[in-house]
Amino acid sequence: MSRRSRPVDFSWGGYLFVLPNFIGFLTFILLPVLASLALSFCSWRILRERSPSFVGFANYAKMLSSSEFWYYTYNTVFLMLGIPIGMMLSLSLALLLNRAVRGIRLFRMIYFLPTVTAGVALLVLWLWIYEPLYGLINCTLAEFGIEGPNWLGGGINLQFLQDWFGIDPMCYFAKPSLMLMGLWTGAGGYNMILYLAALHGINPELYEAARVDGASAWQRFKSITWPMLSPTTFFILIMSLIDGFQGGFESAYVMTQGGPAGSTTTISFQIFQELYENDRIGSASATAWFLFLVVFILTMFSWRLGGKVVHYD
Repeated sequence: MSRRSRPVDFSWGGYLFVLPNFIGFLTFILLPVLASLALSFCSWRILRERSPSFVGFANYAKMLSSSEFWYYTYNTVFLMLGIPIGMMLSLSLALLLNRAVRGIRLFRMIYFLPTVTAGVALLVLWLWIYEPLYGLINCTLAEFGIEGPNWLGGGINLQFLQDWFGIDPMCYFAKPSLMLMGLWTGAGGYNMILYLAALHGINPELYEAARVDGASAWQRFKSITWPMLSPTTFFILIMSLIDGFQGGFESAYVMTQGGPAGSTTTISFQIFQELYENDRIGSASATAWFLFLVVFILTMFSWRLGGKVVHYD
């Protein structure tokens, strides 16, 4: 066959189908990311100055030397302590819902309902639950003669924390309250669905063989279920860590405004404050890139560790 008569693989049609997605990625993701990297080395009060001025690493140096920034980083990490508890709750619910009983689909739907509800609506609901005077929790405690705390704004008769340990009682209940809300919202969410799908993928013959050998329920879970779920567990852990570092904005914005005394301000909420309240686009960009580096390094470390503990067979 001559060169002229060879069929031509004309793929312009495929490029045309990909072009809208590529333009959207270029316009709304890649260019803003590169712009934020450039602006992190500049000082620009966008509402007061016409153009940015180059300041080098001054934004990063100011950020790393700020005690408030490290306190907000501590808040972010503290709120992430609920990740392993949430994963255990999701796995427990998945094990309970992985049973061939009547009405099991209804129970799965009920547990998944908080996930499909709008985020702000759930935050407003929990804001009412935590309300110090008329909230559900404190009104229930009052029925038993117990004076409940102000969950998001401090505590009652906790001045000894300030006197003995230097802990501000106004900040004592705020972060645990948000953690409790997150556990209730996320336990029956996507993590439970992922675990449930993984449980359906385990060969039932493995359990039958284990029962024949006399293995108990705990031994079957330890030797079969948990190793077979390790890829799913690893994926959930990675995504939860990423979401944990990037999370906390909605709850702080709707429920606490970052208070009391900054005890619920996370890195993501600080970025919002620097950009939209303080009009410091350079400082906000530097904080965002610091967050990106932390998430990237932590993810790479987790991938290295995951290769040693995850079983794919």
